[in-house]
Amino acid sequence: MRKNNIDLLLLFAVIIISIFGVVMIYSSSSVWAEYKFNDPYKYLKLQSIFLVIGLILMFIISKISYTYYLNKANIILLVCFFLLILVLIPGVGTVRNGSRSWFGIGGFGIQPSEFMKLSLIIFVSKYLSKNQKNIGNIKKGILPILIVTLIVFGLIMLQPDFGTGVIIVMSVVGLLFIAGVNMKFFLVVGVFGIIGAVILILIAPYRFQRILSFIDPWVDPLGSGFQAIQSLFAIGPGGFLGLGLGNSIQKHFYLPEPQTDFIFSIISEELGFLGIVIVSSLFITIIYRGLKISMNARDYFSKYLAFGITFQLAFQTLLNLMVVVSLIPITGYARKWEKIVNNVETLINKGKREALINLKNT
Repeated sequence: MRKNNIDLLLLFAVIIISIFGVVMIYSSSSVWAEYKFNDPYKYLKLQSIFLVIGLILMFIISKISYTYYLNKANIILLVCFFLLILVLIPGVGTVRNGSRSWFGIGGFGIQPSEFMKLSLIIFVSKYLSKNQKNIGNIKKGILPILIVTLIVFGLIMLQPDFGTGVIIVMSVVGLLFIAGVNMKFFLVVGVFGIIGAVILILIAPYRFQRILSFIDPWVDPLGSGFQAIQSLFAIGPGGFLGLGLGNSIQKHFYLPEPQTDFIFSIISEELGFLGIVIVSSLFITIIYRGLKISMNARDYFSKYLAFGITFQLAFQTLLNLMVVVSLIPITGYARKWEKIVNNVETLINKGKREALINLKNT
């Protein structure tokens, strides 16, 4: 369905899933927001602002020719490099959950790595479209892309943010694959990738703990295994229709980050299998239409650009879902959650006042 070169089905799916996301962010965060900020609508307000800004930017950007990004790809990448370096400076970048990856602006937080995700796709798409004849030559055609990607990955790991780094690297690998790079290259990259991942795990004890908790989360149920256990506790009771919108049990201080990394667990708990089908169908629609746009593109740059954005979205979505259902290890620092668990027990057994005072200071 198209009107004035706008894919109406894609537009419809994006708007629906965005509105649905705002609703679920409120549902999953209201309890924590009320006790932490004395405002159950805190995250709802913030996300609604971002939604409005996003829709306005979507309208503006839709009026800009994609050739603009082709011409400005190098400048966009350099600006994002500067932001990645700037965020590492103490006093400029803000540390959240053990990672210096945010710019704090008032009550808002901005991650420069999110801009880098898109800018690197733009740059690689331009490079591949201009060097079609050298795609088969690793030294002339692929090595420059690898160098840029590794520098980006290194800067992100200095934060550190392993999950975002993996998404960026795999997005580039996906573009190289669709460009027709020799399969032997991917075998070599795969071997070096495994070696690199092992090294990164060994030099960071918290990552090694995440691997152990992935194998058996009950080894450390109040530490590295806590999130995985609580996520599964949320998904399990959902059934076909769930407990009902707003009726999650796990959002009551049991499941960490219920409004961000583990929101899919709350969707499963409150809306059940039906909610999972709805969300999955919307994502599949967006991914399908994105791939369709890539296939119908008129030139190499737009073809690579549409595929890169779509592939990155698909990979990040799949990665998040696999983490939530414990098919792969959770990334990031593992906190000790005994204080939160004890405060929840106080909330249940002794009344709210003492527990809420402690929770606000946790």
